Amino acid sequence: NIAKEMHVGHLRSTIIGDSLCNVLEFAGHEVVRLNHVGDWGTQFGMLVEHLRDAYGDLVLLYKAAKKRFDAEGDFKQRAREGVVKLQAGNPDELAAWESLCAASRVEYQKIYDTLNIRGLEERGESFYNPFLNGVVEDLEKRGIAVESEGALAVFLEGYTNRDGTQLPLIIRKSDGGFNYATTDLAAIRHRVQMAGGDGGEEADRVLYVTDAGQAQHFDMVFCAAKMANFVKDGVSLEHVPFGLVQGADGKKFATRSGDTVKLKDLLDEAVRIAAEDIRSRPENEHASEDYIQRVARIIGVGAVKYADLSMNRVSNYRFSYERMLSLNGNTAPYMLYAYARICGIIRKGMGEPEVGAEEVRWPEAAKVVISHEAEEALVRALVKLPDVLAEVERDLFPHKICDYLFETSQKFNQFYENCSVNNAETPELKASRLSLCMATAGTIRLLMSLLGLQVVERL
Repeated sequence: NIAKEMHVGHLRSTIIGDSLCNVLEFAGHEVVRLNHVGDWGTQFGMLVEHLRDAYGDLVLLYKAAKKRFDAEGDFKQRAREGVVKLQAGNPDELAAWESLCAASRVEYQKIYDTLNIRGLEERGESFYNPFLNGVVEDLEKRGIAVESEGALAVFLEGYTNRDGTQLPLIIRKSDGGFNYATTDLAAIRHRVQMAGGDGGEEADRVLYVTDAGQAQHFDMVFCAAKMANFVKDGVSLEHVPFGLVQGADGKKFATRSGDTVKLKDLLDEAVRIAAEDIRSRPENEHASEDYIQRVARIIGVGAVKYADLSMNRVSNYRFSYERMLSLNGNTAPYMLYAYARICGIIRKGMGEPEVGAEEVRWPEAAKVVISHEAEEALVRALVKLPDVLAEVERDLFPHKICDYLFETSQKFNQFYENCSVNNAETPELKASRLSLCMATAGTIRLLMSLLGLQVVERL
């Protein structure tokens, strides 16, 4: 939501969505990376009304407005009326709303830059506001939406409340305002039904990367959209759910005071720990602070992202700096050091100095000669790459990439333990083994980039 700081809960949708976009683009699909932000709704009525009385820091503004919203009945009513005015295009409400959105955008772009998220197209709920009345009219005309206790709702077969009564999908509230379902239905029409010449996406596959708690909502919205013929034949609407980030105790991940952990603070702490570890290593005794900070950012941010992406996305997972920054196991530091180690082997094989330029001069590809079972095992692992990517393209589970990365790096370790590269028995065998090193490095580099992670060629 705009006007609130990004917290740890926003990490998952951002990086899971980004990695899936990367994989789908690599597979040759035309991908639109829509950032569906909450820039419309009750919180804006609340904030705009509070702005009339006091102005302060954005986060303090939200907290103060929320406190009043929860405690003051009159303020709550004004806030709800303010939403209706905002949706109707009242100039005062719009001006205040635009200033709130602009201030928020500056702050969350800093997080996206840190996470190396590129190519996002912001398409907030407000974008669909002009289309909401058309959605409602269409559903009424088709007899799909009916009045219920002053509101307008769609009743779908198979969805009931705990008491057995039908569960409504409300598309217009009793006060005349719209809600998430209306916006999501308008968004489906825009993404699927509207012609490209009119600004629509004409998508064949639409992925909704949100938390698992919204599963029923999207089931109902997709069902209503199909009933209303908003979805063409052959078009797939898919909810891509994910679980919660938890603390070490298995409860909600929070600060000691119980507040939600800010995403900026979480990333900064990971970078700080990584920098301390780099400084503590004897080989970095004379390293510049610029080098330490650059590598610490790659390791720290990469560790947070990889730890999340390496988990089955539908599962909850417990956040642990110690585990994600470990050099052992399926972690980003392990993969980064594995990549840098291979670069070092190639550098030595090519007669390059151990210190100096970080760029690696890659050898010419050579015919691969299999002389040991460890070489064969590595080759068998490397040729699985297309199948792994096809599986992620189809099933949308990024952890399959992490599993494959870890498996391949282990096969490489076994290969390197059993097969001398730079002291191979013949020049042909050395060239072959350098080619296997190069193929392994290329595989790691490619997959880390698809996960949205950077690599370094010397650590």
